[in-house]
Amino acid sequence: MHMRRLGKTGFEVSEIGLGTWQLGESFGPVSDADAEAILKTARHLDVNFWDTADVYGGGQSESRIGSFADKAGVFVATKLGRNGELFPNLSGFSRKAMKESLAGSIKRLRVETLDLGQLHCVPTDVLRDGEVFEIMEDLKREGLMRHWGASVENVEEAKLALRHEGLATLQLIFNLFRQDYIDEVFPEAQKKDVGIIVRLPLASGLLSGKWTKATTFSAKDHRNFNRDGQFFNVGETFSGIPFDKGVELADALKQMAPNYPLSQFALRFILDQPAVSTVIAGVTRPQQLDDNVTATRRDPVDPALLEKLKDWYQERVRPLIRGRI
Repeated sequence: MHMRRLGKTGFEVSEIGLGTWQLGESFGPVSDADAEAILKTARHLDVNFWDTADVYGGGQSESRIGSFADKAGVFVATKLGRNGELFPNLSGFSRKAMKESLAGSIKRLRVETLDLGQLHCVPTDVLRDGEVFEIMEDLKREGLMRHWGASVENVEEAKLALRHEGLATLQLIFNLFRQDYIDEVFPEAQKKDVGIIVRLPLASGLLSGKWTKATTFSAKDHRNFNRDGQFFNVGETFSGIPFDKGVELADALKQMAPNYPLSQFALRFILDQPAVSTVIAGVTRPQQLDDNVTATRRDPVDPALLEKLKDWYQERVRPLIRGRI
């Protein structure tokens, strides 16, 4: 496994990380045995960056990670700010609520202090106000976390977070269907030594290239109930692309990609961005994680193809994205 430096944390993290939303059973049932198998596979493959959140399964994801015995050398990142009980209407980000949230994560993860605490897609107005960043810095000084970062929804929010010196990481929606960060955010992040954590690298699975317009999802799966942004930001599901159009775009990409799985090509495209520290993709089967890691061994994408993909994104993809980019 190739390692990259996670910004000013100084920690060397695996190019492919592990997203653990699914361990909270947000995509359907995941047994304790299956969760254990996924985490064991991550360790076997030297995937040492694991991302979770207090709201994944109401703390279930954090608890499963916390009870996993073999975590030596693993960098666990969690998130706060989406818990409706602590943050009513996602507007009240008090020091007390934020500290309580982090303390709950510490307990569930069974650690003395968090490796990385991240603001979890909090409202843009809260980021503009800026007080949450000062609170995060204060809570870091109190010893609740070693580093802090922000998981954001769009370019404006990324730029707001980058204004704050203590910011160590940015977590972004970035993939072949969402390329704006390359020019608008990555250069500033590199200048300020902020590690980039990429989520939704496969656009909720669209970039696996395995689906058709007839593909369906379970009732509990956000790809079913939030496909048009009914419950949370539309960009978090299929990167904001209407599902049918996304299937068409993925099929078109297969004609442009090298002769290996589209999912690995999509990951290789992300890894070819020098600003990126790690890419987190959720998996429900250990084999999927092994497939993701294989992408790190693929050759870099040809520069001419990168330019073609940039034009393709501007002309065919960007006009279809719903929500703020």
